[in-house]
Amino acid sequence: MVKTPADKWKETIIGYRKHCQNILKISNSVRYAGVVNAYGRTLTGIIQPNLKPLLQSEDFKNELFVISTLISLRKESVSAIGKLEHVVLQHQKITIVILQKNNITYYVSINRKEKGLEKIISLIKKTI
Repeated sequence: MVKTPADKWKETIIGYRKHCQNILKISNSVRYAGVVNAYGRTLTGIIQPNLKPLLQSEDFKNELFVISTLISLRKESVSAIGKLEHVVLQHQKITIVILQKNNITYYVSINRKEKGLEKIISLIKKTI
């Protein structure tokens, strides 16, 4: 049976969701793992059970739009400075790690108190 584009899309989203589940398993310090397209739309995302989101829905949409804009604008400089490995945004309460693979952006929030951030980032890169 030939897969329709809708079937292929559904499989792709399921694959991203599995990546997010595996990212959450890396550490209890990982609060949220999500996948965002080039337009800032969440394709899938999972928050650790029993945690409340820090941002309201509209604020989070704005955050993802800013991130996707940043990533899109940086594409122009890839040939000069190389491919983006990851971005770390340090906030008072959390650390946000942004990674990109195949034009898809992974957005991961981690508790600020986590000491092994580089190890977590390394494991996330292996997961995706």
